[in-house]
Amino acid sequence: MTQRVTLATIDIQNILTDYAAAWCEPDIDRRRAFLENAWSDDGTYQDPSVEAVGREQLIALIGDMHQKFPGARVEITSGVSEHHGKVYFEWEMIAGDGSFAIRGVDFGSFSADGRLSQIVGFFGPPPAL
Repeated sequence: MTQRVTLATIDIQNILTDYAAAWCEPDIDRRRAFLENAWSDDGTYQDPSVEAVGREQLIALIGDMHQKFPGARVEITSGVSEHHGKVYFEWEMIAGDGSFAIRGVDFGSFSADGRLSQIVGFFGPPPAL
């Protein structure tokens, strides 16, 4: 029998706080510590430009972002909508000089252990009709 994730048993705010903190952390060991709490061992991350499978690939992907955009940070800028073990929220990336870089929305799901198991991100607002 498959164990069903119920959002009532997940500390969503703590998980998302650690997930966002990982995106802001240039130090690999501290980034790994945040993701050990927030990200499943085999979680998948996808956005329009990249895909990472597993925690170690996500740690490296975030490291690459810090190499390309020194001092950048990612902030969750909305509340979290949730149901059936799924969430979505808006975020924005702030460049190292404090200027706005990009915003987007992430859709996520949780594993049976309560950590994020998938994020699918989109950049910018939805296209016009």
